[in-house]
Amino acid sequence: MAKYNFKHLFIIIIIFVFGCEKSHHTSPNIVFILTDDLAYADLSSYGSEYITTPNIDKMANDGVKLTSYYAAQAVCSASRAAILTGCYPNRLGISGAFGPNSKKGINPDELLLSEMLKNNDYKTGIFGKWHLGDAEKFMPTNHGFDEFYGILFSNDMWPYHPEFPDAYPEDLLLYRNTEPVEALIDQSDLTKNITDESIRFIDENKDNPFFLYIAHPQPHVPLFASKEFDGSTGKGLFADVITEIDFSVGRIIDALEKNGLSEKTIVVFTSDNGPWLSYGDHAGSSGIYREGKGTAWEGGQRVPCIIKYPNEIEAGTIIDEPVMGIDWMPTFSKLTGSNLSENKIDGKDIWPLITQREKKSPHDELYFYYRENELHAVRSGDWKLYFPRTYRSLNGKPGGTGGMPVKYEMNEVSDNELYNLKNDPGEQYNLYNEKIEIVKKLEDIGERARKDLGDKLTSRIGKGVREIGMID
Repeated sequence: MAKYNFKHLFIIIIIFVFGCEKSHHTSPNIVFILTDDLAYADLSSYGSEYITTPNIDKMANDGVKLTSYYAAQAVCSASRAAILTGCYPNRLGISGAFGPNSKKGINPDELLLSEMLKNNDYKTGIFGKWHLGDAEKFMPTNHGFDEFYGILFSNDMWPYHPEFPDAYPEDLLLYRNTEPVEALIDQSDLTKNITDESIRFIDENKDNPFFLYIAHPQPHVPLFASKEFDGSTGKGLFADVITEIDFSVGRIIDALEKNGLSEKTIVVFTSDNGPWLSYGDHAGSSGIYREGKGTAWEGGQRVPCIIKYPNEIEAGTIIDEPVMGIDWMPTFSKLTGSNLSENKIDGKDIWPLITQREKKSPHDELYFYYRENELHAVRSGDWKLYFPRTYRSLNGKPGGTGGMPVKYEMNEVSDNELYNLKNDPGEQYNLYNEKIEIVKKLEDIGERARKDLGDKLTSRIGKGVREIGMID
C-alpha cells in the first residue's frame, strides 16, 4: 500500500512540476502598450532633454531597450495592421489611415494576434484606438477581442480638425464593444479612462492568461491631458501629454504587481510611427534621425520599443539589431504555444534576440513601403538603400504652434541613395557611388520585394498580396 501511495504521489509531483513549467513558459500574460505618433527621442531613456519619463525608463532599466525597432509603415492603420497580423501591411492591401465610414478594413480571413491568443484560451481586451475599420464587420470584438473601449479611428478625425475642418463632420464617438457610449467633445480624460479600464481588465482576469492591448490615441494631435497633468511640466502641452502617458504606464505596472502578475507578464511599450513634424510644438522629436511620420526615412519609422519580462530578460539590456512591428505575431505564437495563421506572414520570432540567446536579428532584410504600395527603401545589416520617390519635408522650416500645423513641401529623389546607418544614423552621406557591391545586394533585395509585394513606383504587381477587407 505504501508503495502504491508513493508511486501515485510521485506521478502527482511530476504532473504538478511539469504543469507549472508549461504555465510559466507557454502562457505568459501579454500587455502591449502602443502610443500614437510618439517619436524616437520623446522619452528620457531615448535621449529627450526636456521630457522626463521615470516609469517608462524603469521599464527599460528592468528589461530590454531596442534602438533599431521599426514601425512597419509610418502611418496609423498600416502600422497597426502589421502588429496584429505579422505581415507587411501592403501584403494585406492596407495602406494609409482609414477614415470614418470607410468601406475598407482588416479582412476577416486574416488571423489577428487577438484571435490567435483567444483560440488558446486567452482573455483579450483592447482599450484605446483601433483604426482597422469602423464598419461592424471590422470592429475589434469581431476580431478576437472580448472587450473594446475606445475610438475606432484617429482622434483628429472630428469636426474640429485644424487643417480640414469640413473633412470630418460627424462626432468622434467613444465605444464600448460595438455600441457608442458618448460623443468625445472633450478628450481630456481619455488617457486616464483608458488606463482605468485596462486596470479593471487586469483585476478581473488575474486568474486567466490574458492579452491586453492598450492603444493610446495620444500624443497624436489634437493633444489633451487631464486636469492633473495639463500644465504640470511647465514645458508645454506635449510634455504634459507624455508625462501622463508615463504615469499611465506606472499605473499598469503597479496593477500587475498588486495582482502578483509581474513575473509572468510580458510588457511591451512602443509607438506606431514617428513624429508629425508639421505640428511643431505639438509634435515630438526624432532626435538624430531624419524626418518623421509620413516618410520612410529613419525618423518616420524608427521608434522606441521596450520589453519587460523578469523571468527571461536580463535587466538593462540594450539591443541595436533591426526588428520590426511584423515580428510580434510569430514571437508571441512561440512564447504562448499558439497556432499561427495558415496565411503567409513576414515577421520572425525575435525572442532569442530579446533574451540574447542570439546576438543577430533574424532578418536578413527589411522592406520600407509607404503610400499605396510604394517601395521606398530596403535595409540589410547596417545598410539602407532608398529608391527614387517623392517625400514630404519641412526643409528646415519650423513646425506650427499651438496645435496649428504648417504646410509640408514635396521633395523628389531621382536616383538611388545608400546610407550606412551605423556610421551615419542621420542619413547625411550618400554612398551609392562608392559601394557598388552593397548597392547590387540591396537592389536585388528590392527586386525580391517587388516580385512578392509589388511596387507602384515601378508599376509592379506583387504575387503575394491578399485582398483587403471590404463592405458592400
